[in-house]
Amino acid sequence: MAADRRQVIIKVFRKYGHSLGPESLEFLEELLDRHEVADGDVEFSVEWIAKEYNKQDDAQMKVSLDVLHRVYETFQNGESDGVQEHATIDPDNHIFVIDSFEMPLWNWSTERSTFERAPGPLTSSGTAESRVMAMRNRLNVIRQCVLRNDHFSPSTLPSKDRENLLTLRSTKQLLGRAGERFLLFGMLTHSKEGKLCLEDQDGMVELDFSQLDQPSEGLFTEGCLALVEGDYTEDATLLVIAIGHPPCESREAARSIFGHIDFLGKGATTLLEDKQFAQRVQIELADLRFFVLSDVWLDRPETLHGLRKLFDNCMENSFIPKVVVLCGNFTSVGIPQGNGREVRRYQENFEALADLIASYPLITRTTHFVLVPGPLDVTLNTVLPRRPLLSSFVSRLKSRIPNIHSATNPCRIKFFEQEVVIFREDLMSRMLRNLVGVKPDVKNDDLKRYLVQTILDQSHLMPLTTSIQPTLSEYDHALRLYPLPTAVVLADRYDKYQMTYEGCHVFNPGRFVGNSFTFSAYAPARRESEECVLDLDLDDGWS
Repeated sequence: MAADRRQVIIKVFRKYGHSLGPESLEFLEELLDRHEVADGDVEFSVEWIAKEYNKQDDAQMKVSLDVLHRVYETFQNGESDGVQEHATIDPDNHIFVIDSFEMPLWNWSTERSTFERAPGPLTSSGTAESRVMAMRNRLNVIRQCVLRNDHFSPSTLPSKDRENLLTLRSTKQLLGRAGERFLLFGMLTHSKEGKLCLEDQDGMVELDFSQLDQPSEGLFTEGCLALVEGDYTEDATLLVIAIGHPPCESREAARSIFGHIDFLGKGATTLLEDKQFAQRVQIELADLRFFVLSDVWLDRPETLHGLRKLFDNCMENSFIPKVVVLCGNFTSVGIPQGNGREVRRYQENFEALADLIASYPLITRTTHFVLVPGPLDVTLNTVLPRRPLLSSFVSRLKSRIPNIHSATNPCRIKFFEQEVVIFREDLMSRMLRNLVGVKPDVKNDDLKRYLVQTILDQSHLMPLTTSIQPTLSEYDHALRLYPLPTAVVLADRYDKYQMTYEGCHVFNPGRFVGNSFTFSAYAPARRESEECVLDLDLDDGWS
């Protein structure tokens, strides 16, 4: 049984991307024997040790015996859940607005089964190699989550669960095996002949949906990654019997494995620090809010009236938001190319916004304003991720507002242990235009849920092929949603909604247009958003 225990220990640590030397392996075996851990509890116990090891700042891929001793001593002293006294926290010191072009690129290494930081500076032009690597990263990041899922990675101990094990196959394993059933994972795409196919790193197979009753929940588009089960036929096609999105991995699960990796470029924190921050935010910053507004049409006079009413209500109620996110479009109509008069008017609208904000000194001093361009706004590029608004348009805002952030689309806000992704795109219409499959008789509420589920399952903000939605290949990781963020803002002209999926809160704040202005207030302490409506016809403000 000692050999079986050794296999369990090695397997668990390998799952977290660590390798064990002889001394570390012997120490762990000795711990299990010392505490008389039963064979059935070995995997659970070693899993706890591996997670605690990952929380350490100096945790390395090759397990350190000294760090293991420290983990064990912490467990013995009962310090894991200890809460120390801290000084009062200043939220301004923990707010970071992260542009897409500042995030470091981490590529998935199939050889090391972990992320590796890309060497050298990144460029907007990209290379042929970077375009291939971007698509491989999309595939491999999700694939490693699938293989770590309980349905694909069962216990090493003999059990009935092993009989229900799902095994992923490659397209190259289909050759010469007609009549057999396979489970494949790859990208839905069209061949040169216009046939819908599944493509992985080894090849492509045509899909036959004639026997499929209906797909599972979610939106299936060209470019999304899917799990497909079916029978391989003599015609070299896969007769599909089931298709579904890959399982979504929670933020906690991903952070427990890759918590030492600084995905945002602002410094990595341990899971223990995250837990302590979360507790303090809940207690000390319970009333703190982020306001999120979308489609702030500055060329409409009523929009400035709505913003003034919003700020007046904040002052009257002594409720100052810590962050106000203003998403485009900042104009109700596009600006024709070369039309100098419209460009000048566009700039004057931002100058009017600067004067309006500056007329409220307290809000100007204490609130962070984040400007996220929309599809119709003037930026240096039209592909994703999009550059910030041109500096000439926001020069007065920058000179008069100390905490102004002209951000990219998408961008991220790091607030203590939380990560909030902000994306302004008419995503629902884009996804529906490129559907290749969805359940029949889908209702409006189902579409909202399917959209959220699809985006998070795909771990990507734009799960479409680059021929449909071009992206900057060396910055494609800025659209990646792995590890899963704390919250995602999908600012869209579609109907407003809010829901939580796998612990990630996703919401569309609606449009700040018309007589009833709609926006959302995000509460970091509760990790939830509140729908707010500002009615200019009422004197009692917004509710």
